[in-house]
Amino acid sequence: MDSFESTRRRSAELNVDIASNPERYRLISGERPTGSLHLGHYFGTIIERVRLQALGIETFVILADYQVIADRDAIGRVRENVYSAVIDYLAAGLDPHCSTIFTHSAVPELNQLMLPFLSLITEAELHRNPTVKAEHDASGRALSGLLLTYPVHQAADVLFCKGNLVPVGKDNLPHVELTRVIARRFNDRYGRVFPEPQALLTSAPEVPGIDGRKMSKSYGNAISLSMTADQTVKIIRKAPTDSERTITFDRANRPGISALLTTAALCLGRDEESLAAEVGNGGARALKELTATAVNEYFAGHRIRRNEIAADPGFVHGVVRAGNTRASEFARRTLDEVRRAMGTTY
Repeated sequence: MDSFESTRRRSAELNVDIASNPERYRLISGERPTGSLHLGHYFGTIIERVRLQALGIETFVILADYQVIADRDAIGRVRENVYSAVIDYLAAGLDPHCSTIFTHSAVPELNQLMLPFLSLITEAELHRNPTVKAEHDASGRALSGLLLTYPVHQAADVLFCKGNLVPVGKDNLPHVELTRVIARRFNDRYGRVFPEPQALLTSAPEVPGIDGRKMSKSYGNAISLSMTADQTVKIIRKAPTDSERTITFDRANRPGISALLTTAALCLGRDEESLAAEVGNGGARALKELTATAVNEYFAGHRIRRNEIAADPGFVHGVVRAGNTRASEFARRTLDEVRRAMGTTY
C-alpha cells in the first residue's frame, strides 16, 4: 500500500477536482450506532460531510446498525443511538433534502451484494485487515464470521449506491482499499458495474480521547456531542495528566496533556504548540479550564440546534424513513445491474 504521505497528497489533488467538478462525485460515509457520537466523529468526518454537501456533492450517510453486533454480544440501544446520531447530523448541518441518511438494516438489497463480493476476496485478505485484527483482539472472544467479513460489509455499504468518494481517517484507509479491490475484481470478472471509490482524508484524521488514546466510546475517553456544558467540564476535569507543571505538546511522552491541547486546538482553530506556550506554567488545571471553555463555546450553537431538533421526534423519524426509502431505490437498481452482469436474471 502507498505511504500515508502519498495518500495525503492524492487527497489534496482530489479536493481540487471536487471543488471544480462536484457533479462527478457521490459521497458515502457513516458510523456504527454503538453509542453517542463524539468529538472524534464530529472533527473526523461529520464536518467534512457538511463541507462536501455544501459544494453540491450527492451525499449518503449510513447508520450501520447490523454491524453493531460484529464485535459484541447484543445490539444494545441501537434504535435510540440511531435517532441520537441523526439529531447530531442535522444539528451539525446535514440537510435531509441534500443528504440521504439511512439505516443498514432497512436496505436488504444492500446485504445481497455480500455473496458475490465474498467470492472475490480470500480468507487471508480478510485476516490481514487491521480493523478485524484490532477488534478481535479487543473483544477477547472467538472470531465471528460477521467480524471476519466486516470489511466486505463496508464495501457493500459503499458500492450499493456506486459511491466514489469516501471521507475517512487514517485508520479506515485499508477498508477503502479493499473496497477498490472488490470493485475492480467484480468489473474484471463480470463487466463494469462499480466505480473504484477514492479515499478523501479528513482535515483531522486522528482525534485523541481525553487520555491520549484514540477517542472511543469503548475506552470511556470520549466527549459526546450530546453532553451538556457541565458534563463536558466534568469529564475534562477527570482527564489524566502528569505532575509536570509546564505545559508542552509531546504526544509520545505526555499523552494526556497533548490530547487536551489537540482538543482545544481543534475547537479554537489554532495549533497545539502555541496553546501550550500560552498556558505555560499554568499547569494541568489551567489547561483543562482552557479546553473545557473551548469545547463549550465551539459547540454552544450545536447544542441549541440539537435540543430544538430533539424536541420534534416525528421529524427525526421522518428523516430516517425517507432516507431508507431512497437508499432502497438505489440498492434495488444496483442489485438489478449486478444480476444482469452475472447472468442471474430469470
